[in-house]
Amino acid sequence: MIKNLRRGLIAASLAFAALAPTPAHADEFTLMEGIASLPIADEIREGYKRELYPHWKDDDKNGCSARNDVLIAEAIEAPTVGAGCTLTGGAWHSYYDDAIVRGPAGVDIDHMVPLAEVHDSGGYSWSTERRRRYANDLGSEVTLVGVSARSNRQKSDQDPATWMPMEAVHCRYVGEWVVTKKRWGLSVDEAERTALFRYAAGCPDVTLSYEPAA
Repeated sequence: MIKNLRRGLIAASLAFAALAPTPAHADEFTLMEGIASLPIADEIREGYKRELYPHWKDDDKNGCSARNDVLIAEAIEAPTVGAGCTLTGGAWHSYYDDAIVRGPAGVDIDHMVPLAEVHDSGGYSWSTERRRRYANDLGSEVTLVGVSARSNRQKSDQDPATWMPMEAVHCRYVGEWVVTKKRWGLSVDEAERTALFRYAAGCPDVTLSYEPAA
């Protein structure tokens, strides 16, 4: 289950600890090292359809969809959980734009690396099962994030070469982007890599760690 502290404790150091990391990936590495280690490849959008990535499933069989699991975990004011995991009330902080959103209907659960970008960056060759696991990934604290609908629509399927959240959270965002790409074995294109290095230059104290996806 995702923990409430998944968003609140990322500060100056931005050390992203994985859940029970395997020894091969337990050591921390710098943001710059993480970017440099990502494979470089041209994007392949051919064949992409959102429905190829089954999302908001209840893969942990707790009665709540992955979307509602994230909403419950990230609420700054807890919603009421009714029958069938129906949520009412509650409040959320959208870190992309520093907005407070009241009521679950105004919150979008963003895939840190958008589904179309995942497809472009290697997901085109994945099985349906792996695509499903990514789309409902509760095993990482950064793959899914609750944000304002407005900021999520602005981001759409863009990578950091063409869209970034508010400046104050650039280091956090780039770190989460890199961790997600490494966790899922995704590539970057040249423009994306250049942008990541540019933003990372302002984040000298950022260290990362991750657990590879199964």
